[in-house]
Amino acid sequence: MSASERSVVLIEDDPVLGESLVQRLTLEGVSTHWARTLREGEALLRRYRPNLIVSDMRLPDGSGEALLTRLMPELGGTPIIVITAYGDVAQAVRLLRAGADDYVEKPFPAQLLLDKLAALASWSPPPTPPVEGAGWRSPAMQRLRRQLLKLGQVDSTVLLSGESGAGKEVAARELHESGRRAARPFIAINCAAIPAELLESQIFGHERGAFTGALERQTGLAEQAADGTLFLDEVAELGATAQAKLLRLLQERRFTRLGGRETLQLGARIIAASNTDLRARVTEGSFREDLFFRLAVVELKVPALRERPEDLGELAAHFLSHFAAAFGQPEVQLGAEVFDRLLAHDWPGNVRELRNRIERAIVLAEGPRLESHDLFPEQQPEGAPWSLAEAREAAESAHIRRALIRSGNRLGDAAQLLAISRTTLWERMKRLGLKP
Repeated sequence: MSASERSVVLIEDDPVLGESLVQRLTLEGVSTHWARTLREGEALLRRYRPNLIVSDMRLPDGSGEALLTRLMPELGGTPIIVITAYGDVAQAVRLLRAGADDYVEKPFPAQLLLDKLAALASWSPPPTPPVEGAGWRSPAMQRLRRQLLKLGQVDSTVLLSGESGAGKEVAARELHESGRRAARPFIAINCAAIPAELLESQIFGHERGAFTGALERQTGLAEQAADGTLFLDEVAELGATAQAKLLRLLQERRFTRLGGRETLQLGARIIAASNTDLRARVTEGSFREDLFFRLAVVELKVPALRERPEDLGELAAHFLSHFAAAFGQPEVQLGAEVFDRLLAHDWPGNVRELRNRIERAIVLAEGPRLESHDLFPEQQPEGAPWSLAEAREAAESAHIRRALIRSGNRLGDAAQLLAISRTTLWERMKRLGLKP
């Protein structure tokens, strides 16, 4: 299990426990992003799509339970393990019922958490469905497309602004494919996802021996983009040093690999994107004004999903078709009243939230028709209280159903995904009343 294959977002305020878990997970080859507060945790969960989430329930700035309950429908089928230090059975029940996969109670040995993670390690998000062909029905998106088509005929640097999850990369790809660079590479880099100390190497590349661990030459993303497009997402998250180097790249259109002497030409078009107001960042002094003007030669806004309800039906149909096929499901449809519920929702997570809600609903739904409670489980009444045993059985049942879906109902393959024997799987399915 390599770090490139597995990633965990850990939300834990205890510095000793957090440091210990990060070290153990790193030794196991798991890329771990550690947040110490709810605010940091929410930022990480909106920035990354990890394979697993581990979260404490009581944090300095609020309730981990409230955060996970609110975000769970937006996280798709990402497995969640919760940590509680207070033996709060009711809390564990609520979270398991809402869709968490397991829990551990403090104090616990690190190996116990590793064992639980190993049982869930087979889960990884299915490939993100491309949405280039969907979601352009509304007047706002048609206007944006017309602008992108015009810009495709020139080489001006473009800054795309808009909320997280609205579709800035989709717009960037549309711009790339509308002009003479369409047959050339489109290289995307998330500036917030790469540690600052590695960013320069990622963009410019390095020569062998340029730094400790540089065992061979690496071609940077600017070089890989050739005369295509280099898309810099979340550019507002660049630190001061990276901003200075990017400004120089834009000014001179030249660069060298780290540790190298050869001067290389930048042939790619630059498209940048930000979900925060770069002008405000300039005013507060955290973003260079000269770099802002270099990036915002043309600035376009990608509208939020709530501003273009005409696109909801087409996008929902697109994601339904994609995830049903990805999970080996028969055709999935929406219940009669669901579309009205989609229109009434505010979509704070935009298109990404719609995608994740549909993915999660298809994984956990009992039948081929999705109803409102499948897509918006957090808004349903609690009903009769569950015991802890009932909640754990429900979570186990959902987990086994996911394995059966992923394996195409092949019991041997599903058992392997769950790290149990075929006989044990059959016995648990019989106890839970599950059938392939």
